Amino acid sequence: MGLSIAYTIITVLLFIAILIYFKIADKFNIIDKPNHRSSHKHITVRGGGIIFFIGALLYSLFFGLTLPYFIVGLILISLISFVDDVWSLSSKVRIVVHFVAMMLMFYDCGFYSLPWYYLVIALIISTGIINAYNFMDGINGITSGYSLVVMGSFWWVNNHIHSFIDNNLLHVVIISLLIFSFFNFRKNARCFAGDIGAVSIAFIIVFLMGKLIVETRDWTYLIILMLYGVDSILTIVHRIILNENIFIAHRKHIYQLMSNELGIPHTVVSLVYMSIQSAVIIGYFIFIDFSFLYFLATALTLAIIYLSFIKKYYKLHIS
Repeated sequence: MGLSIAYTIITVLLFIAILIYFKIADKFNIIDKPNHRSSHKHITVRGGGIIFFIGALLYSLFFGLTLPYFIVGLILISLISFVDDVWSLSSKVRIVVHFVAMMLMFYDCGFYSLPWYYLVIALIISTGIINAYNFMDGINGITSGYSLVVMGSFWWVNNHIHSFIDNNLLHVVIISLLIFSFFNFRKNARCFAGDIGAVSIAFIIVFLMGKLIVETRDWTYLIILMLYGVDSILTIVHRIILNENIFIAHRKHIYQLMSNELGIPHTVVSLVYMSIQSAVIIGYFIFIDFSFLYFLATALTLAIIYLSFIKKYYKLHIS
């Protein structure tokens, strides 16, 4: 079977899958109702990001089960996230399943060939990335749009700097993101990613990032997630300063202030995040010979922008 035919079949199957899911979600009332913490105003289907998980399964079906531990980990973390979308689960159950899934995924990344402390660091960073992604869902287009920039960055690295993964996996994930964007990246979203979508795409990205870093021994590739990282870390610090429980949902991220307090349309907010991360990664590729200095300078610049924004507009959130 030719690649073009395989991609066409996968695209059609993913479209069919998400349309079937909409029917299931409507029947079983799998929806997001706006509340005081929400950034959306309409009842919206939750869990449309299930096609990220389905896309990874289709990749294994069409191109071979070459990453068995990653796929098993993805199945575990996606299923527990879907159950949590339908019924609220104990955080202890979720944490245990997430831990098992990540330990499986790390095997295909190659972390077990490194000193033990790399595994600990990877576990901490991976947990942070997955949680950051889970919080981001709720702004139309931000999960899929930002992830498209991330996947595009991985594709460029894989094809122009260091080949570390099968291109077909990248292509299938990008197809699933584009299909989800068709239903989510709009003024009135047809669906949100839900826990299953946010967690599964984050798990895929964490796997790709881990595999890239293990093969290159270059941790500055974390810059591919720099904007989310700075926003998430500084928001956590801000909430700790405010003596808030950082594990409870909130509306203090910059993208939430932009949408809720400043009234900027969701799609515009998403495009801003996509544009900034794109500019950051393009600069990284241009100055890749000075990657460490560029990484530090970018982190500092984004931190200054974050602090300036909070200083100017956080008073609107308080009021």
